[in-house]
Amino acid sequence: MRAARFHTHGGPEVIQIDEIPPPELLPGEVRVDVRAAAFNHLDLWIRRGLPIDTTMPHIGGSDIAGVVAESAPDVEGWNPGDRVIVNPTLFCGQCESCVRGRESLCLRLRILGEHTDGGFADFASVPATSLHLIPDDLPFELAAALPVSYQTAWRALVHQAALRPGEDVLILGASGGTAIAALQVALLAGARVFAVTSGEENVARVRSLGADFVYDRLAGDFAKEVRRDTERRGVDVVVENVGEATWGASLRSLAAGGRLVTYGATSGRRGDTDLRLVFWRQLRIIGSTMASRAEFAEMLTAALRGQLLPVIDRTLPLEEARAAHERLEAGEQFGKIVLIP
Repeated sequence: MRAARFHTHGGPEVIQIDEIPPPELLPGEVRVDVRAAAFNHLDLWIRRGLPIDTTMPHIGGSDIAGVVAESAPDVEGWNPGDRVIVNPTLFCGQCESCVRGRESLCLRLRILGEHTDGGFADFASVPATSLHLIPDDLPFELAAALPVSYQTAWRALVHQAALRPGEDVLILGASGGTAIAALQVALLAGARVFAVTSGEENVARVRSLGADFVYDRLAGDFAKEVRRDTERRGVDVVVENVGEATWGASLRSLAAGGRLVTYGATSGRRGDTDLRLVFWRQLRIIGSTMASRAEFAEMLTAALRGQLLPVIDRTLPLEEARAAHERLEAGEQFGKIVLIP
């Protein structure tokens, strides 16, 4: 089979297309004929050399949609030709968190395509417990854009920040796939949405998705604009994924008693925090990563109802995996980049 992988860490130039045997099918696994696999910033971090235990040479791609090709002998309930989406959260099922249904807090949490080989290939072997059926009318490229971004946004807003109807929410990095997912989840929850992006074109695009207020980060101090547009009150929730470049302004954008939920740090891992702001305004800073199995199912149910619709920046053939890395690296995308094997 063909696989887009790298043999050493580095820039997009390390990506190459190799001909390799199909992945081994272990007990409890299903081999999926990959029809679409979406990119996340996680794929850039792994390629650059995030210090984790991963496979090498490495096949990235945590977001997979495709067709069941073959099941291990001990697997029941899945048939060749079944159309499926893959939940990339890999958990032990035995630790206290897993037993309590809090799989994203698993002591041995791993992610498909990060700690293991992923879906940037013709085939991928995945745990049968990670599969979910998708209907015939859902295009594979849209299905592939759901798993990481939409489960992350769902947990962050619905369960961690406990967003309520009528609240104000500010979303950073609003041209990225997960931030767009957060925007859609916030609207579904009945919130008023404020968003930050870069450039006039992206401002117009984000506004077209339903955001009430959109700010160009390159044109001014968005924290001041947020406080102006909320009559100096601030917002109830900030969704942070940019990190170092926006952290201070994000905290200043919060109303008294507000919550900042963070699931990423694309611009750097160290945020400048004015602790006086935190205790005087009684702010809450909440971390969030991936989702539990139940939260993933909630998200997928909403998506299959048509309440969540991924924005696809572009689809590219597997052979153009390096170009996809370059586009995401440059921050040129609006929405998700999807590879089609």
